[in-house]
Amino acid sequence: MALPEVKQSATEARLSALSLPESGCLKAAREAALSRVQTMGLPSRRDEYWKYTKPDTLVQAEAPKAAVFHADEAPMFNAFERLNIVFVDGVFDAEASDDLSLEGVAIDRIEDICCKDIHWARDLYGVLEARGQTPVERPLAALNTAFATDGVAIRVTGKVSKPINFTYVHSDENSDAILHHVIRVETGAEVTILENGPAASRFNKCMEIDIADGGKLHLVRAQGRDHERRAATHLFARLGTESVFKSFTLTVNGVLTRNEAVIELTGDDAVAHIAGACVGDGDFHHDDTVFITHDAVNCESRQVFKKVLRNGATGVFQGKILVKEGAQKTDGYQISQSLLLDEDSQFLAKPELEIYADDVACSHGSTSGAIDEEGLFYLRSRGVPHAEATDLMTLAFLAEAVDEIEDAEIAADIVSRLEGWLARRR
Repeated sequence: MALPEVKQSATEARLSALSLPESGCLKAAREAALSRVQTMGLPSRRDEYWKYTKPDTLVQAEAPKAAVFHADEAPMFNAFERLNIVFVDGVFDAEASDDLSLEGVAIDRIEDICCKDIHWARDLYGVLEARGQTPVERPLAALNTAFATDGVAIRVTGKVSKPINFTYVHSDENSDAILHHVIRVETGAEVTILENGPAASRFNKCMEIDIADGGKLHLVRAQGRDHERRAATHLFARLGTESVFKSFTLTVNGVLTRNEAVIELTGDDAVAHIAGACVGDGDFHHDDTVFITHDAVNCESRQVFKKVLRNGATGVFQGKILVKEGAQKTDGYQISQSLLLDEDSQFLAKPELEIYADDVACSHGSTSGAIDEEGLFYLRSRGVPHAEATDLMTLAFLAEAVDEIEDAEIAADIVSRLEGWLARRR
């Protein structure tokens, strides 16, 4: 069926500003993704999954300008021993990055893979993204697969001794970055991935994660803190038997952020936890869209999302748990909550369950409200100033999401940053 004229025109304008990179062994995947984009068209507000979020600036031909935010603090995760991989405006910076050699893991740039005829990532690049297009179309992810100009492929073969950290640096107010990462965790292997930084004025990032039987991956992301940036991120994960995937995302600042996650539990006894916390102020729109599919026995999933909004900020949550026929003993939990610090902010939620098995324990809930006046009065009556008391209650509200971080030291660092950011907003 032909696309509507408006969507066709917008799609053609965006594609005309891009060119397919030299692809090597990834050529077929890129061309297939381009075909998906042309068939689906880029998103608009008429699309069901975009009715709460206006995608115009994410799909227009040129990226809107975004002033570079000069932070007055050390970059996230600097206190931890880690292997640091740096991208500046979406381009790998070899001088700023650490040596990519680390026991138990092999790391290659997507650019280097394109020069090889055979590479393990060829069998994964674009595969999970293509699977994630059903039953919901995700054209920005397909656009990424087709046109990503940089990124890395990580193959984990053992228990990696320290985290691998992606640092994204925004230095050009006109930058428009498209990054694609591919991660394969082999049987029994384990790794922690950290991400931090605003990346670009407009950022389109896709991460495909394939976790084999007994593998474990922990992902912690900190997005921000540029005030004017725009970002659309996609995370596609496939879990094997007794595998574990846990993800936490912190978002502060930004005009528009949409984080999509598509997770498939395909092996028995797999565990997937995905959590997020955001603090938004003023011209801030934050959208978490999650789709988790249970397609195996005795699997567990958790979705925990908390948003703190004020001065007219907007938060969106769309989360779905799909339990397929035969996926008995599924344990699926979903909670999305917002703390509205004024009457001008809003939270839009669409939680969903779709279940085709009869031996399951699934639940979802969504609430939105003001700060607890009784709790605030309790703190004030004990001498805590109003602004500080509000911050303490905000941190308590976000705690359930932060608690999903497996590493206690990383969780403590996240809380410390939140405390500092909240204090500066008083």
